[in-house]
Amino acid sequence: FAAHGYKHVFLGGKLQGTAGWFDSLGMKPNGMVHAVLASVTELACGILMILGLLTPFAAAGYVGVLFVAGWTNHRPKGFWSDSGWEYVFILSTFATFLAAVGPGEHSLDWAIGLDLAFEPFTAFAIAVVLGLGSGIALVAACYRPDASDDA
Repeated sequence: FAAHGYKHVFLGGKLQGTAGWFDSLGMKPNGMVHAVLASVTELACGILMILGLLTPFAAAGYVGVLFVAGWTNHRPKGFWSDSGWEYVFILSTFATFLAAVGPGEHSLDWAIGLDLAFEPFTAFAIAVVLGLGSGIALVAACYRPDASDDA
């Protein structure tokens, strides 16, 4: 996830190219807003997940970004992995599972005692409710595809 965010910022078309892609999907007010938000979320949540720090919130970031990706880009292509929504669903499910079971004893959450602050159901609820809530809100507020593009 962090590598994907890094790619959006520093490789290929960089933020400008990512912004153009978001524009082509119909994300408003402009693609640059979404390029920055998605890239920063991917970088930050990927790093947090690697460190095992604030794991339920990192998982919520995964779920939110992947919901938006799944709805705007992958949903029209069907379920299966040829650019369908199967892959983003699996990544979201994995992130939610990791939030619920916790990052383990080699994590920063464990080292600073946050593993006790997040009971499994609470961590699961944070990942699902915050992640889906933010993703659904973003799609509802900003996704305005051309009528001919919406499947």
